[in-house]
Amino acid sequence: MWPRLSAFILKVLGYSIKGDYPRDLKKLVVIAAPHTSYWDFPFGLLIRSSCGINVKYVGKASLFKPPLGWFMKRWGGVPVDRSKSNNFVDSVIELFGEKEELTILFAAEGTRKKVKKFKTGFYYIAKGAEVPILPIVFDFGKKEFRWLDLIYPTEDSEKDIEKIQNLFRGVKGWTPENSFS
Repeated sequence: MWPRLSAFILKVLGYSIKGDYPRDLKKLVVIAAPHTSYWDFPFGLLIRSSCGINVKYVGKASLFKPPLGWFMKRWGGVPVDRSKSNNFVDSVIELFGEKEELTILFAAEGTRKKVKKFKTGFYYIAKGAEVPILPIVFDFGKKEFRWLDLIYPTEDSEKDIEKIQNLFRGVKGWTPENSFS
């Protein structure tokens, strides 16, 4: 019921989902961009539900405190404490090693503000966990969300990250002035 309702809501709002989610893979790092607004979160939940997939997401730990904390966890959230100098990348790689199935979504920019380059933690997590990266474009200008082709990290991280960033250049986010360029 929920996938059909979510797909219906997206359709009524004029949005579509393009491309295919690789259902045969048990472990993935998903990156979404551009991340420009609080609206990305409810749209992300609608996409996840309409596709019928179990994608977790990371968020700053402060979002997981009452009263919203229960909902954030219920909706698939994994809190991240960004105030400490802990090694987040290694912790998530370890989590991938412990789980038989795990897909985690990251906002590639790491913020809703305009940035000139992506945060790279998602890349090093995928590389360390030996899992592919699945990009999804949040294109509010075209009113569509696009699953792109899988990216497998190589030994040339600089080239890989540049290639990934180029996939999102010029795409209009909900708040166009904060879009990645």
